[in-house]
Amino acid sequence: MIFVLNKTDTIANQFLAELRDAVIQQDKERFRRNQERLGAILAYELSKSLHYETKEIQTPLGTASVNMLADEPVLGIILRAGLPFHHGFMQFFDQASSAFITAYRKVKRNGSFLIQVDHIATPNLDDKIFILCDTMLATGQSVVAVCKELMAQYSIKELHIAAVIASTEGVAHVKANLPKAKIWVCAVDDEMTSKAYIVPGLGDAGDLAFGEKA
Repeated sequence: MIFVLNKTDTIANQFLAELRDAVIQQDKERFRRNQERLGAILAYELSKSLHYETKEIQTPLGTASVNMLADEPVLGIILRAGLPFHHGFMQFFDQASSAFITAYRKVKRNGSFLIQVDHIATPNLDDKIFILCDTMLATGQSVVAVCKELMAQYSIKELHIAAVIASTEGVAHVKANLPKAKIWVCAVDDEMTSKAYIVPGLGDAGDLAFGEKA
């Protein structure tokens, strides 16, 4: 299952356009804010797929029946690029715990690379709904490596992958390797460069949000 936000005409497309715009994205605060906005919107859309239970809420004048989340999800973030996107999810799932993962591309001499999962700090994910937030789903290798590492340690009940922009190749890689995962993205682009940057994409999300790496 894949949900693509920009297939519907909404104000979210304006936030996505500003993220992509080479001039507007130079404003780091606005770049981070637009990621947060899109994270919050995707969190809302994703919330429609979750399980709810009816609860009675006491008001000053009586009681109201409200359908509320049966299980609060756990949010996950691959550092550092997706921090603002993750924060957008936290604005809606504001009682959720979070997992923090560091992973990077270990480049070989021939230009190919492996994904090195370096560190994981996570709550117990057994029987939990887990939502992994990562701004760019390019090759999909980082997402798959992280999720497989977590799935080897925990019995995750339900797996969701959320990204701002995905490549067609990355979506296919996730579907092939994590067939039960549900994918939530704002847009899917068809091309990637030889260095695995999505085209047209938006550039290096981490550098744009937090400054260029030394």
